[in-house]
Amino acid sequence: MPSTVPTRWYNLNADFPEPMPPALNPATDEPVTADDLAPLFAEELIAQEVSTQRYIDIPQAIREVYALWRPSPLVRARRLERELGTKAKIYYKYEGVSPTGSHKPNTAVAQAFYNKAQGISKLTTETGAGQWGASLAFACALFDMVAEVWQVRASYDAKPYRRYQMEVYGSSCHPSPSDLTASGRELLDRMPDTTGSLGMAISEAVEVAAGDPSAHYALGSVLNHVMIHQSVIGEELLEQLAAAGEEQADIVFACAGGSNLAGITFPLIGQNLREGTTTRFMACEPEAAPSITKGEYRYDFGDVAGLTPKLMMYTLGTDFVPPAIHAGGLRYHGMSPMVSHAVHLGLMGATAIDQDTSFRAGVLFARSEGIIPAPESTHAIAGALDYVTTSARPDEVVVIGVSGNGVLDLPAYEGRV
Repeated sequence: MPSTVPTRWYNLNADFPEPMPPALNPATDEPVTADDLAPLFAEELIAQEVSTQRYIDIPQAIREVYALWRPSPLVRARRLERELGTKAKIYYKYEGVSPTGSHKPNTAVAQAFYNKAQGISKLTTETGAGQWGASLAFACALFDMVAEVWQVRASYDAKPYRRYQMEVYGSSCHPSPSDLTASGRELLDRMPDTTGSLGMAISEAVEVAAGDPSAHYALGSVLNHVMIHQSVIGEELLEQLAAAGEEQADIVFACAGGSNLAGITFPLIGQNLREGTTTRFMACEPEAAPSITKGEYRYDFGDVAGLTPKLMMYTLGTDFVPPAIHAGGLRYHGMSPMVSHAVHLGLMGATAIDQDTSFRAGVLFARSEGIIPAPESTHAIAGALDYVTTSARPDEVVVIGVSGNGVLDLPAYEGRV
């Protein structure tokens, strides 16, 4: 298996058969410019956001941090195969080996690095289940910065250990909506008992960053530069499959928050487009927030207050407040524009999975492979198990993206074992 850290990120924008629709300035409905984004993002991240360059070199300082856990393992799930009685070959790419237990540091480290290089000392952000907030706090600690995080209230109340992680790394975390911002206070006035949403938390984090010249905003999913940073997952997967003697993956399952899905699939989609391979891809989203399978493909705001650019994406509408499911990282009204474009062009399929089914799959995976998966990851596992037990051919290569571990999410498993 490869033992080196990837040297470059992959950008699917270079290989899309049709260009992505641009993000729009909410005030003018014209394509956003670098000047529009400059108050919130580092210059290099803005350049990556609009880039159509196929490969982007990873700075050595970022690779040195990646080396703490990358390359992440690709594991043949032989025990799971025996449990299912299948002759298909199941592999999983496991991102739970990172210091914070998920794939999120792949972009958190890059965003902290580029912001620090530009003289920024603080990053604001939102987080759902807390993996992203903890990862950004981790990255900020490494580059002598701090993060201020707004966590969706349902997860803030249910998952206190994520907040403790952020605080250990020297950052702060608030429940969202909060009384610390104008957008938060307005939301609390209208919906005092709301469980919150990622769209609400984004509004608060953006508001604070926009008002502080020493701060920028960081986003853990959705935007193009985040998808690019996560491509290290799929770049490794291509090498690891070859080292295992596999010509290609036949089908890849990943949970549809956006960034882990893009990270594991986009390099393989690019290979399909350039080299004629035939790997299929399935985005596994929660029935409680089915943006791809039930949403509309149209322009919409990324946040509730309308502070962000309008993005062309599959969306349930900014006013959609998902039920308080345990997969907090998937409780978002929209889908990444790059992922949405891939689905729209027919390069990727999607399925919606209910919470009980996903947790049953997570328990089976834990009892077979020993890893307790994050609630988000259980959706990918459930999608794969359904396929393997109903449709897979003998010797078919099935890959599951396991985006993180569920050690800090164990209360979600209560009553499910």
